[in-house]
Amino acid sequence: MIKLCKVCGTTEKDAEFYSGVNNRCKECHKALVKENRQKNEEYYKEYDKKRFQDDPRVRTRHARYQATEAGKQSVQKSRMKWVDQNPEKRAAHIILGNRIKNGTVTKPDKCSDCGAIGRIHGHHHDYSKPLDVEWLCAACHVKRHKV
Repeated sequence: MIKLCKVCGTTEKDAEFYSGVNNRCKECHKALVKENRQKNEEYYKEYDKKRFQDDPRVRTRHARYQATEAGKQSVQKSRMKWVDQNPEKRAAHIILGNRIKNGTVTKPDKCSDCGAIGRIHGHHHDYSKPLDVEWLCAACHVKRHKV
């Protein structure tokens, strides 16, 4: 049985077909997929973000890029953009960091949420109160920001 594309009418002799997709040729299938992604752009942005967030291949690729000169410049540019857009947050970070350095504020050894030991972050609920922080491990800090 010869396959026939129901979109453009070409046959298996004139066009390639994906195995398992019997009613469209490859070119028509690609066009329909592209059109669907454009129609549902917001959905696919979120979908791709979640899909690639924990993919080890993507993390490796990003780490390799960030080790290059272009990657370092890109990271620095992003940091400076964040600093320019978040002066109150940056000021709170600086104030807290200076207080930790001079010993006025003591940074605990463990997370106040899960008790994990290691690198502890100061999470600000209100940046207008730079010394009022919750001490969290990286994992709990990320969870707090996702809420």
